[in-house]
Amino acid sequence: MTAEASQAGPRPELAADGGPPLRIALLTYKGNPFCGGQGVYVRHLSRELARLGHRVEVIGAQPYPVLDEGHDGLSLTELPSLDLYRQPDPFRTPGRGEYRDWIDAVEVGTMWTGGFPEPLTFSLRARRHLRARRGEFDVVHDNQTLGYGLLGDIGAPLVTTIHHPITVDRQLELDAAGSRRRRLSVRRWYAFTRMQKRVARRLPSVLTVSGSSRQEIVDHLGVRDDRVHVVHIGADTGLFAPNPAVAEVPGRIVTTSSADVPLKGLVFLVEALAKARTEHPAAHLVVVGKRPTEGPVAQAIERYGLDGAVEFVKGISDAELVDLIRSAEVACVPSLYEGFSLPAAEAMATGTPLVATTGGAIPEVAGRDGETCLAVPPGDAGALAAGLVRLLGDPGLRERLGRAGRERVLSRFTWARAAEGTVARYREAIAGQGGRTGAQDRPGAALLREPLASDRATSDRESRATC
Repeated sequence: MTAEASQAGPRPELAADGGPPLRIALLTYKGNPFCGGQGVYVRHLSRELARLGHRVEVIGAQPYPVLDEGHDGLSLTELPSLDLYRQPDPFRTPGRGEYRDWIDAVEVGTMWTGGFPEPLTFSLRARRHLRARRGEFDVVHDNQTLGYGLLGDIGAPLVTTIHHPITVDRQLELDAAGSRRRRLSVRRWYAFTRMQKRVARRLPSVLTVSGSSRQEIVDHLGVRDDRVHVVHIGADTGLFAPNPAVAEVPGRIVTTSSADVPLKGLVFLVEALAKARTEHPAAHLVVVGKRPTEGPVAQAIERYGLDGAVEFVKGISDAELVDLIRSAEVACVPSLYEGFSLPAAEAMATGTPLVATTGGAIPEVAGRDGETCLAVPPGDAGALAAGLVRLLGDPGLRERLGRAGRERVLSRFTWARAAEGTVARYREAIAGQGGRTGAQDRPGAALLREPLASDRATSDRESRATC
């Protein structure tokens, strides 16, 4: 959908909070709603912002975001990259006719030298796009691009969401690296985190999704703590809801995980499954994610003889995902770290009992051990196995934790609440610019400028490039 489409149709005189409706540019350099949390965040937040009466234009690169249809004032503008990590030919070399400008050359050159270019190159394209449309937006909301291109005057006040510092991912991958060559590769791939640190320190308004992430943004990125604000995200509680008509499958455990990312802790869950099957032979695991062909998880499945007990599913619809979670006796989040954990909130919303680690912000979502979940230390396969065995063997406990978990999500973690909190921060950012919005030319913008020469010289990365 084009930008013009977002201008069509009548808008209310006042939004749900009593203020004037806002014109929001929501940026996302990676929008796949089926792999990683960024696409999920954009999809649900944009929908709820539109429901509150605001006009939301999502501006994204490949894989393009998927937005919910049927909401007045919600549109998608595609800002294409070279899509170097697309399937089935990731890390491809573009044809000569695909190059459009020097930004494309930076994108390819960074990939060729082992880096991840998308945060930088998307930010440069977004800067150019926003400047060409000066006056059309009241606020720009960046979803963790943190690229040099978003510094300086982009035509409207900037609010940025940082889900968690990617320096955490970098350190966990370095810790898991088995060779010097692998460590060098990880450092090069994550070189973009240097840019993100520099940019983050110069942002006037940062949103994050948990208290844990807030502290890490201050500690890891050096952002002043008075500039970082927690706005919890949540589950789509209408979709992720209990349904007694869906039969539980005895012994079924469900998790959502990227198998090749050490942070997700899947290898520990595989080991825990092997232990749990000694007491519950019917125990089996369904992983929402891509099956690995090599690496620690594939090796663990082979080592413990679990080929028939671990299934991987990917590319399923929302309805299929919800029914899969409903069919499980136990949902599990084995992560070593999470900035929030949407899978935990979504499982709890369905009333499926949860075993989760205490990594990062997971306890903020999952709640107290024995009250709304079973909590175990991260990286401890024995403790994870004990939690699985306990829940698989106690239907009463499963029913109690499932009910309490849903109540917790309903009271704290919904997308409607997230949108309301986000709008409050938008209005503060606009007020901080003297009440001026993108409808006016704003000389002397508060954000500092970054020379484009350094933009061209810097290379970067984030999450999993193939997502």
